[in-house]
Amino acid sequence: MAQTWHDLLFAHWPVEAGALRQLVPMELSLDTFEGRCWVGIAPFHMSHIHAHGLPPLPGLSRFPELNVRTYVTLHGIPGVYFFSLDASNPIAVVIARTVFHLPYFNAVMSSEHVDDTIHYYSRRTHRGAPPAEFKAIYRPIAPITFAQHGSLEQWLTERYCLYTVMPGEGVYRGDIHHVQWPLQPAELEASKDTMANSHAIRLPEIPPLLHYAKRQEVLIWPLKHVL
Repeated sequence: MAQTWHDLLFAHWPVEAGALRQLVPMELSLDTFEGRCWVGIAPFHMSHIHAHGLPPLPGLSRFPELNVRTYVTLHGIPGVYFFSLDASNPIAVVIARTVFHLPYFNAVMSSEHVDDTIHYYSRRTHRGAPPAEFKAIYRPIAPITFAQHGSLEQWLTERYCLYTVMPGEGVYRGDIHHVQWPLQPAELEASKDTMANSHAIRLPEIPPLLHYAKRQEVLIWPLKHVL
């Protein structure tokens, strides 16, 4: 599957491993940087979503998405573990939950570009899911840079697979390919953010580490059983 991601914000907070261990399946090892785990909230919108070799389908190829994530390893391969992925397209949510077995949720969402600022809103509407809301504006504040090898920025963003655990079936990995992230330092003004709280994750009361990416082309492979 191919996708294009636009106006993506990485907002990251350090979190002690003990606060996450019971929230992440035991089959996955928590990944740490200098002894600390990190939780990320990433709003963006997608376009040109299509299966390899096929054109984008009308009504399914463009919509906002917002994910809550942390970082894990299995067999020495670092990856992303998603607590939730909210999306505004109900059909895409059903497909993602069925095919990729990921915790996608329906939400009312909007992402608007006003000059150099992104106005973003999301409110979860998925039946039976914990409520979650995000309302913010964000923008880049400096030129593009590329994360240095071994840096925290590289550790957070250059992840080339995701993991999901299916009860009774084990661990699956979905490999992802993209060029190195063209990152820009960013600023964020959030008037409402209960995304992490909806998963019983308490973020520290410190400013998040912020990075913005204008555009990224992504390829995603089918899940494979790895444990």
